[in-house]
Amino acid sequence: MAPHLLLALALSTLIGVSLGLLGGGGSILAVPVLVYVARVDVHAAIGMSLAVVGATALVGGLVHARAGRVDLRAAALFAGAGMLGAPVGAQATHAVAPRVLLLLFATLMLAVGSLMLRRVGPARTATPPPHTAAVPAAGFVVGLLTGFLGVGGGFLIVPALTLLAGLPIHSAVGTSLLVVAANSAAGLAGHLGRGEAPLGLTAAFTGAAAVGALGGVRLGGTLDPARLRRAFAAFVILVGLFLLAKNAFPG
Repeated sequence: MAPHLLLALALSTLIGVSLGLLGGGGSILAVPVLVYVARVDVHAAIGMSLAVVGATALVGGLVHARAGRVDLRAAALFAGAGMLGAPVGAQATHAVAPRVLLLLFATLMLAVGSLMLRRVGPARTATPPPHTAAVPAAGFVVGLLTGFLGVGGGFLIVPALTLLAGLPIHSAVGTSLLVVAANSAAGLAGHLGRGEAPLGLTAAFTGAAAVGALGGVRLGGTLDPARLRRAFAAFVILVGLFLLAKNAFPG
């Protein structure tokens, strides 16, 4: 196997670790890794990202569910609305030029990295009351984003579940993974038939990321999530700046 593909597989494992450990965040790196490391076409990379992230999130979500860290009612509300939004976002992807998609992706990465840094802080002492009506609305918006850019949206789902559904952080992480899996499946359905994704490479990436997700779930009780989130946020911002510079000033 070519060295650049081995590197891409290694990075896929780290994406899986982030998903299993934090319930999101890692999927935002999947498209840049597929485009710039694995050398996959942008539109095909978005479909591949949905397949890899969705399958990986499902693996991690089932492990969390077995441990009792999933709220099925919140997952159904959030994912049900997200699965309506994801195909709509997927249809819009192919109307946008690859360079514009990458610029949008860079902007999203900078915003997400900044939000992740701001969210690092002392744990909440009280769980906020649930806002059931707002959960489907947030789910639909995250679904649109999932289908359009091929991201799982866990970086938005986890805080939404804590703030709007009143879930504790550990339950929000597990629940987020099932929502990511459902949204990714719906988004992928919207991409089918619109581009050729290499099946062998997709399967290899999925396997590597799934192994990482299992490791991330196991590491959840041993690592400081605040410190890890801070380091990961800085990395996301650096990648976002790279994408912005490369696509805003080509050549």
